[in-house]
Amino acid sequence: MCHLFHGFLLLVLPEGRESREVKSGTNRRMESWQGIPYSGSSNTTDLTIGFISSAVAVVLFGSNFVPVKKFDTGDGMFFQWILCAAIWIVSLIVNLIQNSPRFWPLAMVGGFLWATGNVTVVPIVKTIGLGLGLLIWASFNLLTGWASSRFGWFGIDPEEVRKPVLNYIGAALSVLSSIIFLFIKSEVQSSSPSSESTPLLREQSINTSEYRVENRSDVSWVDNLSPLRKRMVGCFLAMIAGIFYGSSFVPVFYIKDHGRRNGTMYTGASQFDVDYVFAHFSGIFLTSTIYFLIYCAAMKNNPKVYPAAIIPGFISGTLWAIANCCWFIANHYLSAVVSFPIITAGPGFIAAVWGVLVFKEIKGLKNYLLLLIAFCIILAGSLSTAFSKV
Repeated sequence: MCHLFHGFLLLVLPEGRESREVKSGTNRRMESWQGIPYSGSSNTTDLTIGFISSAVAVVLFGSNFVPVKKFDTGDGMFFQWILCAAIWIVSLIVNLIQNSPRFWPLAMVGGFLWATGNVTVVPIVKTIGLGLGLLIWASFNLLTGWASSRFGWFGIDPEEVRKPVLNYIGAALSVLSSIIFLFIKSEVQSSSPSSESTPLLREQSINTSEYRVENRSDVSWVDNLSPLRKRMVGCFLAMIAGIFYGSSFVPVFYIKDHGRRNGTMYTGASQFDVDYVFAHFSGIFLTSTIYFLIYCAAMKNNPKVYPAAIIPGFISGTLWAIANCCWFIANHYLSAVVSFPIITAGPGFIAAVWGVLVFKEIKGLKNYLLLLIAFCIILAGSLSTAFSKV
């Protein structure tokens, strides 16, 4: 898989490191950080690379939990640590391919945000359920990532598109598609206690690794809350998780934007997003490890470990890491204001396709019609976002 990603990088990045850092790849920057004019003749190539990267990211994000579909992952803490270990190893390979670019510690903050949002999944599922939780955090993820880039939040430069109205429509349709998925019912028949009781569609998110919670889970602080408090806590955590997910790219954008300015500590920083993958993923693994150690201490050094989930979890993490690397590439060639609505909306449909064709979880004419409607909305949103760029 890593060799495939290496080949993909060589395919889409033939120009060499220096030229990549000179060229921005977005229409909003007609001049690069070195003052070299942007060449409009390469715009078509940039868009092609960006949309191919987005498509690969959507497929892999929608498929990365398939390897662990039939394995018990317990409370998710051990599984998320294995997944994050695989993520870091992929980033190490990418770092070597990129000839070890400068390591910016600030980029690790993005990894911290993602991993922190990720560990809230279990209490969210216990309080409001995975369906509502996924709807909330996916919507806030999309809106935070899109809006922060579009309007220049958190100290980054605002992204400009040629047709802003189409971009707004695309973002709105992407949110609407996630609401449609909430009404698609899945059926799962478990043959053993260790089999999953939660359908793949409802589990799937481009950001979450802790995708199921055991029905026999231990009593926790969540179980002592009243129904109203559970709903309030769950909704709040889901919003926080979505905001953290959507903000995870901001540190990289901040470094890049300030790298084009004189007199800052980031002056001259690389303008190629993949050069920040290693630092970003290192933040994910470090944060995940800290949370796992805290979990082990809370469990009095008796954590719930599921050996059968190690290899599937590693494969899942590898797929997620490659997908996220493609997202970095898409951010570079399309800008986040275009890539976010596409990449956050598409994986839900891919997961649904797995549920229909392979796992036979989604059945019935009503579900098929809803799935078709969701696909049409996703397609319309993606096309609107794409045409806002050209």
